[in-house]
Amino acid sequence: MERIYHKFYRNLYSRTGGFIPSAPINQNVYPGDFFQIRNGEMIILGNIFRNGVITAHDVEIKYGIKLNPAGWSFSDGVAKPYSGRGNGRGPLDEDFEYSKQILAFSSEGSFIFKGNDPEAVKITNWNNIQQSLIIKLTQTIYSFRDIYVVTECATTADWTLAIASSDNAELEIATDAENFGLVDIFGQASVKTIQSKDIEFYNRESKRRPAFFKARKLVIQDEKLDHFVSELLTQRQVQQEWAREFYEYDFYHDTLYNTQLPTGAPASMLDMLQANQLNPNTALYYFRWADTSLDDVEKLFLNNGI
Repeated sequence: MERIYHKFYRNLYSRTGGFIPSAPINQNVYPGDFFQIRNGEMIILGNIFRNGVITAHDVEIKYGIKLNPAGWSFSDGVAKPYSGRGNGRGPLDEDFEYSKQILAFSSEGSFIFKGNDPEAVKITNWNNIQQSLIIKLTQTIYSFRDIYVVTECATTADWTLAIASSDNAELEIATDAENFGLVDIFGQASVKTIQSKDIEFYNRESKRRPAFFKARKLVIQDEKLDHFVSELLTQRQVQQEWAREFYEYDFYHDTLYNTQLPTGAPASMLDMLQANQLNPNTALYYFRWADTSLDDVEKLFLNNGI
């Protein structure tokens, strides 16, 4: 994803209780979809139901779950220097009134978002299928070591989003629909754009597209990870002593060598297992499911210089 969407993605996750916009933002995401994030891209690889990983009679799905609408209308870095009503004349010389607003964006990535009547579709018996999923996704059907599974998706009756590409961005909108008082008109179906300046993204979705989701991610069991990290640290502490004895060269030996592990070290754990040590009978000892977090949102932007 382009960095300019970063503020919106983080805000939506925080304000909606963990929903993440799909990437790209208008991509349909359904409960049961499994995907990976590679170089900032969300790559949907399949669906556990369509691909026969879990049969339909083993899952319970609840539809039309009402969500708190307060969490689906927010902005960041947007001011409204003008809101007012005016008079105009139509092509047949008839007079009409209109409402107009100017939205000013303070910086690149500033945005305004409005979603109406949010609902969710959710897998409600995840606990009953999660262990079977681990075995099938890592051993018997697939051999994933890094995978996400969508457990819930959200739709709205409609949503509108505008994102700025600079600190001088501006959006001027108007509607001739009847409004009582100077109400906020952004996101209304009747709104027309009078002019825009430095707006990177401006879109209104009027259908219930499943473009927001929650997911679980496959992670290594804590006790296995702790054991692996301890073993690896021990090995690295004695590595320089071994190297001095093994190689016939006077390498510099730093007694204060930093044995801190790099960020990606835990991911190497499974590559170090001996043949057949990880199998369908032992998979549950090595893997578990965890909720997605803001760290996973950040992965969508890792190819943009973070």
